[in-house]
Amino acid sequence: MRRSGPGRARSLRRQLLAGILVPVALFIAYNTANLYSETLSALHTAYDRTLLASAKTISEQIGVTGYDDAAQLRATVPYSALEAFEADNQSRMFYRVSNMHGEMVSGFAELPIWRGRIPARPPYAALVDFYDDEFRGRPVRVAVLLQPVASASGRGMAVIQVAETLELRRTLALQILWTTLARQALLALVVALIVVVVVQRAMRPVRQLSDQLQTRPGDDLRPIAAPGSPRELQPLVDATNHVMGRLAHLLAHQKRFVRDASHQLRTPLAVLKTQVQSALRGDAPPQQALLEIQVTVERATQLANQMLALAKVEQLRQQSAAPQTRFDEILRSVALEISPLIAQKDLDFGIHTDAVPIHAHEWMLRELTRNLLHNAIRHSPGSGVLSVDLRSDGRHAALTVSDQGPGIDAELAQRLFQPFSAGDVRAGSGLGLAICQEIVQALGGHIELMNRDDNGHIAGLDAIVRLPLHAPSATADTPALPARGQSGP
Repeated sequence: MRRSGPGRARSLRRQLLAGILVPVALFIAYNTANLYSETLSALHTAYDRTLLASAKTISEQIGVTGYDDAAQLRATVPYSALEAFEADNQSRMFYRVSNMHGEMVSGFAELPIWRGRIPARPPYAALVDFYDDEFRGRPVRVAVLLQPVASASGRGMAVIQVAETLELRRTLALQILWTTLARQALLALVVALIVVVVVQRAMRPVRQLSDQLQTRPGDDLRPIAAPGSPRELQPLVDATNHVMGRLAHLLAHQKRFVRDASHQLRTPLAVLKTQVQSALRGDAPPQQALLEIQVTVERATQLANQMLALAKVEQLRQQSAAPQTRFDEILRSVALEISPLIAQKDLDFGIHTDAVPIHAHEWMLRELTRNLLHNAIRHSPGSGVLSVDLRSDGRHAALTVSDQGPGIDAELAQRLFQPFSAGDVRAGSGLGLAICQEIVQALGGHIELMNRDDNGHIAGLDAIVRLPLHAPSATADTPALPARGQSGP
């Protein structure tokens, strides 16, 4: 049995059955109670007409002598006269005839006297009232008819009560109830069967998709082709393809990193081995051999650090949303860190920054700024001018690093952002601008290198980075971004 997590996997079929059948069962229970009450009320309406007919039959057997309050009623009604109104042997009928003062004239004396009143709008064209009561310990339905009685020798008002036990009415109500319940139970069974069949058919694309994934090789990260999948399943397919695309990208990046690392580190290690062997043989003075080994170790260390930085960019790219970071504060901090290099070349350094919040990891912004400034310092002539400008237009930030170096030709500008494509292999490993490119792309920005023209001559190089801001600038008079190729102050 398949399990998901620490507990048992939940069944979609069971959830649907519970979600549908439980409300249906509750509705059936509620409907059953109402149905019994309404059926009994309908039967009362139908059989009350019989009670009224019985009361009218009894009224035909009443005579009177005297008038009004002095009227004397007399009635001789054999019980057999009521048998014609009994539907079957289940129910029994009883009657009582009395005057308006409650004095019994005929019938069953223990039948409770009527204490009610005639409705304002009786259900029939007669002075009749219907109510429920008990007689001899059994529930009964009673009809009361106020019947005027007149003869040649008198006039008065008779109160005729006819009661019927409820066995027949309740039996019919229960029959109707059980018949309806059987149909509703059959309906619930049909609904459950339909849910099982529909879920089985609806889950068929999921099972096919599962089989397709299970039969794939472990390194097959191609997008899933599911053209016939239902529309509700398409978001899952798209999300799976997105995850597989990310995994494919990570796998490709990992393979490229291993390949580049094994290829690039092999050369400095081979050189270092040769230098050590040469020093051991005494081919060069010890001081010179140590200096050569130091240079090789420094280059290998720089290469390893930059390759690790390139891998870290990809790692941070896959993480969740980065925090808000002040780009201007990081820029000034990095400029202060490398100030000894600026002073070593005696550069005229200028920096201008706006308050710029960027949605990025601090390490990314530091690595981006450090690599750009290192490249600019490396290619700047001694006593030259190096300027850094960071501006915001409320939506984007523009960082411009301007030097007075020799610039680059158009063909080399296209390759400099590729790993190990340094313009001068003796000056670097060719990973600095590749790291900058990866960072900028991870932040959703753009980077470019542009020669600064001065009357047809190259006056230097501008490295321009544009990044989206985390939040709009609060000031309305923020200066606009500098145009492409235009250096900062």
